[in-house]
Amino acid sequence: MLLALLDLLLYLLPCMHLSRQLSLKPRPLFQGPVGFAPNLRILCFKPVCTLLCLAAADALVTAPVAVPRLWLTMSLAEADAKPVAPSESLLRRDRYVATNRFTVRNGKGAKFEQRWATRKSRLASLEGFKYFQLMRRVKLSDDAPDYESDPFDYVSFTIWDQKRHFNAWRAGEAFKEAHGGTSLTAFIGAMVSSLRVLKGAPRPAFYDGLLMQSTVPATVPTTVDGWRADVEADGVASLPAECFVAMNKFVVLPGQEAAFEQRWAARKSQLSKCDGFVSFSMLRRDAKAKGHGVAPLSEDEPNYTSCTIWRDRAAFDAWRSGQAFGQAHGQKPASSAGGDAAEAPKPAPMWARPPSPVFYEGVLVISSPEGA
Repeated sequence: MLLALLDLLLYLLPCMHLSRQLSLKPRPLFQGPVGFAPNLRILCFKPVCTLLCLAAADALVTAPVAVPRLWLTMSLAEADAKPVAPSESLLRRDRYVATNRFTVRNGKGAKFEQRWATRKSRLASLEGFKYFQLMRRVKLSDDAPDYESDPFDYVSFTIWDQKRHFNAWRAGEAFKEAHGGTSLTAFIGAMVSSLRVLKGAPRPAFYDGLLMQSTVPATVPTTVDGWRADVEADGVASLPAECFVAMNKFVVLPGQEAAFEQRWAARKSQLSKCDGFVSFSMLRRDAKAKGHGVAPLSEDEPNYTSCTIWRDRAAFDAWRSGQAFGQAHGQKPASSAGGDAAEAPKPAPMWARPPSPVFYEGVLVISSPEGA
């Protein structure tokens, strides 16, 4: 238990200024160039560990959880000033998308949403911010198959104009405030709350946003100091859905990435003309991203994800049953069917297995005036 608490302490310490708040002399625990940001020092405080043991003992006994290791902040020097493609054959990114995936304990969804609704955050006021939503996974119908291969039932989803804007946020004071790193009391509270609500550690994933389409919202949700202040969350009832998100996850074969992107770029999309359409992007996994929990991309893990945000479920259903859906998925209009023209052969598959769809309700939506 002590090792687990120390591990979690090291995970959250970079978000705190304990050395200025406590009259303790820090003792360097690690310092090295391999895998660490420049001049990064990890500090160990034995009195804090003791206090954490007392504060979280009950939570650990009733809710054991695998805890993460140190979050490694990405150096701002790694951020590029302009959107660039990793190679000349791949598409240039339009946006940078940061997600964090969570497995919430049974019956704790409303509590988890309350934590997000009542947190301190300046997100909407930061340079480069475009869009945020907390996504709650849902099934299209009661008899739809479970998401057995995907353990994450909540995802935080933030769109940034450029990667450097995301890096600036993660290295700044706003990140510390949002993650309970401004005081010892806030730190302990965040730790205990996480242990009681989450099952396992969050798992971040970062993406290049390609082929971005977005509508200009007629109105944007009201924020105060950069965060939603108009949402009532009691921790008992789930928050009302504010949008609907449809994703399709692809495991694109090695060497087929450029062809896959070009096929999507060549599609005739009618999304922007559909009622209720909010935004679309093809998400290409940023395999070079660093930080705690960013594991190397495995061969069977999706490396591309199409993401479409709709005003609500009804708008998504109307699109899926309409002509625009058929045209986007290669279905010929009835007027062009038949005749003596032979059907053109279908190209060879570019992915290792059929794409897997996943659907979410979005809550706590925040948008820039220009949209995503």
